Amino acid sequence: MEFCPKCGCVLAEKNKVFVCQRCNYKSKNKVKIESSEKIEQKPEIGVIKNKDIDVYPVINAICAKCNNKEAWFWTSQTRSGDEAETRFLRCTKCKNTWREYR
Repeated sequence: MEFCPKCGCVLAEKNKVFVCQRCNYKSKNKVKIESSEKIEQKPEIGVIKNKDIDVYPVINAICAKCNNKEAWFWTSQTRSGDEAETRFLRCTKCKNTWREYR
């Protein structure tokens, strides 16, 4: 990369001649421009694409649909902040979902 000796701006190529964009200085000698870049490949991060994979805790709860005795559960605040949160349950066998208010 070459700089203009008059104003210090970077010389840019224009019609095979290197010219200063600010003061129109033209370089008399050939300008050699080199650039390099080192790119490192990072390992890919595995993504779970299957939405049927659940990683919720399992508790003992009876499903009203299939009478299975295990269900996953998670909680969420569905009402105002001063009230208890709602517990959602999903059957491990038939995937039936229901909720319990506490």
